[in-house]
Amino acid sequence: MEVQQILRMNEGVGDTSYANNSILQRKAINKVRPIVEDAILDLYCTSFPEKLSIADLGCSSGPNTLFVISNIIATIVMKCRQLNNPLPEFQIFLNDLPGNDFNTIFRNLLPSFYEKLNEEKGVGLEHCFVAGVAGSFYGRLFPSKSLHFVNSNSGVHWLSQVPQGLQNEMGISLNKGRIYIAKTSPPSVYKAYLAQFQKDFSLFLKSRSEEVICGGRMVLTLSGRRSSEPSNSECSAQWELLAQALNDMVSQGVIEEEKVDSFNLPYYAPSIHELEAIVEIEGSFSIDRLEIIETNFNGREGNNGETISFDKFTSGPKIATKSVRAVSESMLADQFGEAIIDDLFRRYEQNVTEYLSKEKGNHTRFVLSMTRKG
Repeated sequence: MEVQQILRMNEGVGDTSYANNSILQRKAINKVRPIVEDAILDLYCTSFPEKLSIADLGCSSGPNTLFVISNIIATIVMKCRQLNNPLPEFQIFLNDLPGNDFNTIFRNLLPSFYEKLNEEKGVGLEHCFVAGVAGSFYGRLFPSKSLHFVNSNSGVHWLSQVPQGLQNEMGISLNKGRIYIAKTSPPSVYKAYLAQFQKDFSLFLKSRSEEVICGGRMVLTLSGRRSSEPSNSECSAQWELLAQALNDMVSQGVIEEEKVDSFNLPYYAPSIHELEAIVEIEGSFSIDRLEIIETNFNGREGNNGETISFDKFTSGPKIATKSVRAVSESMLADQFGEAIIDDLFRRYEQNVTEYLSKEKGNHTRFVLSMTRKG
């Protein structure tokens, strides 16, 4: 089955929904906020456009969906007032795969977004127009030269498909008992994942180059790794712990071993060198900033972005578990069936608890700010 048919964040506003379990993503958004603000201000002050077309790719559904957009609009509103300039019109495009819960966005989130925007910034409906665009960002989504600014948070580390080449000529798994690149994975597994990321990210850049105006800006946040070692814990610990839980269920006869052996995640966390090389070879964008941020399971963001500490042996594992469940449940349920999901994540939480008793649980992300070349 195509990844775009099964990869989606948990919908709705329930206990296991992405909307209620995206704290770790919010932490990253808050840390990236100054970079996004610098990029949008540089764009605006270069040409003072009367209309700003902004796309948020892989927007998902939840409080984070409109958080970045709200910050961008607030930044431009403040600059316009400083300069005594009229407000531009904002054309906002929210993009994700067709399985995304767009209904929750437009039914539950958008009305309060408009109301808050009007009350706090004085921006009415006549200045802000929001539309949903369903489709994979590994391909064209918008008309040529129609976008001024593109943002994507925690999106492009998800691949368009599980890499090819993870089985030998006889159809036997080369990544047996593992669901991502592990320390015990053969080199061919890493090569297959890297090749898929190179293909996908190159296509992403090419597609955006046709849609973004010359001088337009793009800010991407994605999982990555400082190390040249692809199985480094900074980018793969959460998947190692999930593989452990699955293999425990295999040993107890709860799920079939073959199902684990044939399950691999469509995910890749590149190194800085790999990321820079693809941008340079594709050639449409110049890198303005490439920065590293870290998030972890031992702190969370409050409503105003402040850090709130909590016990890593209780709250930490629960938050980490619900976060991973919210982004991976659709794929796991498709492979193993919905009946095992609760049991799987009970085991996963136990693994996370043990892991955090020894490790900080740091997770590395890259922030890539780029300009479309002329």
